[in-house]
Amino acid sequence: HVSFVAEPGQTVAIMGTTGSGKSTIINLIPRFYEASSGRVTIDGTDVRDVTIESLRDQIGIVLQDTTLFSGSIRDNIAYGRPDASDAEVEAAARAAQAHPFITEFADGYATIVGERGVGLSGGQRQRIAIARALLHDPRILILDDSTSAVDAETEYQIQLALQELMHGRTSFVIAQRISTVRDANLILLLDGGTIAAQGTHDELLRTSALYG
Repeated sequence: HVSFVAEPGQTVAIMGTTGSGKSTIINLIPRFYEASSGRVTIDGTDVRDVTIESLRDQIGIVLQDTTLFSGSIRDNIAYGRPDASDAEVEAAARAAQAHPFITEFADGYATIVGERGVGLSGGQRQRIAIARALLHDPRILILDDSTSAVDAETEYQIQLALQELMHGRTSFVIAQRISTVRDANLILLLDGGTIAAQGTHDELLRTSALYG
């Protein structure tokens, strides 16, 4: 049984060991999974009472293993917003700390990347995904704050981009790092498919043996 409330604009950090239910919660919000009992509501409306298209139009997803399709970098950023202008695409890329590495390619934004972004590093793919989410301008964000296999400078750039993306949006973060958790409005500590504890960083330090 899992029950919690996220207020508009809040950051909810979701923590727990592998298999504790983090991905299940994340997948219920955009209806990648359907709730077998209970319900998920946004602004009081059950997500099953709206079309999947309109629901997912409100949600931006940035996970560690970002899928890019074969096409230009520009088209990958503008995915879901094909009407976006070049200026809008570039503004999103700048905010995502992606513009500098994109302009190092001979073809810039017209550079073709392969299936799953072949030719780009993991950190570069992640920043393209953040730029895509910024351009889409969703009300709700689902993201994974891990930045594995990147150097310290790239990790710093990705953290800046994630902060820009999360600002003013309701965000659900599968949290790996203490900085995300410390700043979250609500932390859900999962264990065995249930919420073992929930609260702020300071509250959980005082009350939960599992936390910290």
